Amino acid sequence: MGIAALVLWILAAGGGSVLLATWIAKGGARQPTTSRLSPGLVFGHFALAGAGLIVWIIYLVTDTTALAWVAFAALVVVAVLGLTMFIRWIPSYRAGSATRPGSVKEPGTEAPPEKHFPVAVVAGHGVFAVATVVLVLLAALGVGS
Repeated sequence: MGIAALVLWILAAGGGSVLLATWIAKGGARQPTTSRLSPGLVFGHFALAGAGLIVWIIYLVTDTTALAWVAFAALVVVAVLGLTMFIRWIPSYRAGSATRPGSVKEPGTEAPPEKHFPVAVVAGHGVFAVATVVLVLLAALGVGS
């Protein structure tokens, strides 16, 4: 169960890295920005997810139950931050295409950076993240060991 959680966590991290790279490349970290996602929220989510992953790997090596619970607690906070970003992303997704053929762009009406997120990556990241939370909880509870 612990290894399955690790694999899913790594897959979720891969999708998250694609989203982070897209957000940065499209100007999300610059000031001023049109992004609905604050840099603190985005980078906090990324950093805490990475730290939790490291704690999870250490747990798998040492089999210290307390570390499993620390990783789970970190993952719950990461999930709340991720859900917050998802809720803020939805209006950008629904706003329509940022580059419609023949459309005239008014000054100051740029699409937010998160508008460029591939929907399949957002969905995959979310599905892998939810599955990771469930498997980490089950592993911390000792199910399947």
